[in-house]
Amino acid sequence: MPVVLREARDTLVPDMRGPHGPLPPLLLVLTLLTGLVDAFSYLLLGHVFVANMTGNVVFMGFALAGAPTFSTPASAVALGSFAAGALAGGITVHLAGSHRGRQLQRALLVETVFVTAAMVVTLVSGGPYTGGVRFTLIVLLGLGLGVQNAAVRALAVPDLTTTVLTRTLTGAVADSRLALGTGSRAGRRVLSAAAMLAGAFFGALAALHVHPALPLLIAVALLAAVGTAVTLLARSDAPWTRPATAE
Repeated sequence: MPVVLREARDTLVPDMRGPHGPLPPLLLVLTLLTGLVDAFSYLLLGHVFVANMTGNVVFMGFALAGAPTFSTPASAVALGSFAAGALAGGITVHLAGSHRGRQLQRALLVETVFVTAAMVVTLVSGGPYTGGVRFTLIVLLGLGLGVQNAAVRALAVPDLTTTVLTRTLTGAVADSRLALGTGSRAGRRVLSAAAMLAGAFFGALAALHVHPALPLLIAVALLAAVGTAVTLLARSDAPWTRPATAE
């Protein structure tokens, strides 16, 4: 079997006795969720991301230069909300101790509260999402995705950040045999990019052609599924539950 396919298989169906156990496929689901939520925020909340903060910094620069359809306040609120969510996520993770299963379980519980609240606001308010509703949604989603990113950072599973793909894609090429590297883990990295792409595609399709709230409905369903799985897995004391070591 080609190395790339073997790496992809091992990511989707991991060795439960390995250093990361069931975490890789769970983080792929959260990467898919990121694409869904950012599709909703960018397309329906006025060119702003709630998960990918690099984009918001660039958008803020566009807005300050006078580019139309970009908003400095919206980008600033997204950045601030994400930072507050990351703070909450960091506290949640540290209070959960060193057990990675419990860290993810508790962080997902907090994230689910914020994303569910955003879904309710979306359903109750109806579109278009402007004014106070728009900023409420940015805040709630920014908080939720900030919590997620803090937890994922603590888990430290290589190449599965659920948000940032620039370094992932760079590594897939720069570490490859073609670049005289030692191996690129391309299988896992390609899956990460594909999950983000799929989330963005289905999020845009749902928001534009089915119902504006559908991406958030799907996101809440994914969080519930991953949260349930992690709750069951958090009872384990297998090697993957212990703090990650450098790879």
